[in-house]
Amino acid sequence: MKKVFVVAYGVVAYTVFLGAFLYAIAFVGNFLVPKSIDSGTENDLTMAVIINALLLGLFAVQHSVMARPAFKSWWVKIVGTASERSTYVLLSSLALLLLYWQWQPLRAVIWSTENETVVYALWCVFGFGWLIVSLSTLMINHFELFGLKQIYENLKGIDSQPPEFQAKLLYGFVRHPIMVGFIIAFWATPHMSLGHLIFALATTAYIVIAVAAFEEKDLMKAIGQEYEDYQKKVPMFIPFTK
Repeated sequence: MKKVFVVAYGVVAYTVFLGAFLYAIAFVGNFLVPKSIDSGTENDLTMAVIINALLLGLFAVQHSVMARPAFKSWWVKIVGTASERSTYVLLSSLALLLLYWQWQPLRAVIWSTENETVVYALWCVFGFGWLIVSLSTLMINHFELFGLKQIYENLKGIDSQPPEFQAKLLYGFVRHPIMVGFIIAFWATPHMSLGHLIFALATTAYIVIAVAAFEEKDLMKAIGQEYEDYQKKVPMFIPFTK
């Protein structure tokens, strides 16, 4: 029964993640959903910036702290190895849902274009960014990344093996294509409001700092020389640069 519960928990966590991910596309793109990055009642500038900073900070702290090996080694003693990734995915998704719900719009226009060609091109770039994110998860192990592989192996009594280091397809151009896709998607818009600009700046800064200061070091410790050789061959974010 415990294994069945873990499976149910993992499936719920993945479902919440999937909903949060799909909502993110519409939230940033300002379409289809009732609450987007520029919708809602506009409040005092100072208060809006403070609330948005707290929402982004909450996600950043949760997302980074729970991903660190030291925290994981402690956390698995509480939630179990099979549920550790699912719990991380669930809490990250809930932090995102809170952000969508409480985000304070700031509609002052930074840039805007009505040129049909430019608008179409920017929406294509926007979609391309999200496509990169989605495909990049499949190029490593999508089901392991979001906890489904772990709960399946627990159900079947299979001993989990450490994930294999892979550098195929998009990972042969940049070391972190998922993050590159997010950055592209966050910035590509024909109408950039002040609130959207704050969101894009903050998330880009977080991605660069989190990857450079934490994730790269964790990968070096976990993989060793193979990852160091990979760093020398493949740039972090910008293709075809050293």
